[in-house]
Amino acid sequence: MSNELLYLSRGDVQALAIAPSEAREAVLQAFRDHAAGLNQSLPKSALGLGPGHGFQAMTAASSAQSIATLKWVSMAPVPPKSPVPGINALICVSDYASGAPIAVLDGDEITLIRTAALSAAAASRLAPPAPRTIGFVGCGLQAHAHLAAFLDLYPGLTSALLFSRSRASAESLAEAASARGLETEVVEDADLLLAQSDIVISMVPGAPGLRPFLDANRMKPVSFASAVDIGRSWRPETLPAFDVLVTDSLAQSSAPYDVDGQPVTTVRFQHDLVELADAPHPTAAERRSFFCFRGFALADLALAHLVVAKARIAGIGVKLPR
Repeated sequence: MSNELLYLSRGDVQALAIAPSEAREAVLQAFRDHAAGLNQSLPKSALGLGPGHGFQAMTAASSAQSIATLKWVSMAPVPPKSPVPGINALICVSDYASGAPIAVLDGDEITLIRTAALSAAAASRLAPPAPRTIGFVGCGLQAHAHLAAFLDLYPGLTSALLFSRSRASAESLAEAASARGLETEVVEDADLLLAQSDIVISMVPGAPGLRPFLDANRMKPVSFASAVDIGRSWRPETLPAFDVLVTDSLAQSSAPYDVDGQPVTTVRFQHDLVELADAPHPTAAERRSFFCFRGFALADLALAHLVVAKARIAGIGVKLPR
């Protein structure tokens, strides 16, 4: 049993400069391993205390990666422009065979990378092959991570539309997108964004009084949407407008979720990334497709494994006595 525990802070994880392509492939490999029976996970365990307020635990183990992980996430409502984060996470890593603790990782940065990688992995299996315009509904930190992930996957993107309750966050994302060579426009009409985007990423946080406002009927006939917000921003009665509906794991979710965190009754998921990890969906790239996910523990495990391996090579992190 090791007498040392590696601790990686958010700054340590950022210093590793995980490439979007690395993260995307790590996530896809985790789903391939799952299909091959090489790893296991439990559905997310959630303790809800109110809208946007609660705690979650995500556990996974992989014989292929020789580790097991537990991700602990807390969520609490925060007012707009608050300097206090609304989501906080830690990831504990143990040796698969012995159970000995190996590392404790800041989960916030890993979650940003993992979530964008999941969206991009799904897009690589579902989205139109040559999108030009990407639309962001919500422009916080996740939007910046998704901007990097999707520009890596689709370097031919030419423009970005941005919709946010915070003008400042939309302008910050517009500045970042402009610096990457995209034409940008901050819009105040969500329907306009949906109608003009080949790819839409919805990232609306839970909050008291939130009402769904995105209409799937407004999407282009050939387009892709990733609901990072588990679907809460989409009007449930419009979701049948999507031809192909996919989640990360059908064992975890059967349908998108409403503003109260309950599965909607208007549609059901047809496929998951466990099924699609090896090859794209045969028709989704020519239709409207929708990817909605709660977060798969095996994706966190995949990123934790990548982060720990790179940190050891680079000599990054603090070794703590046990």
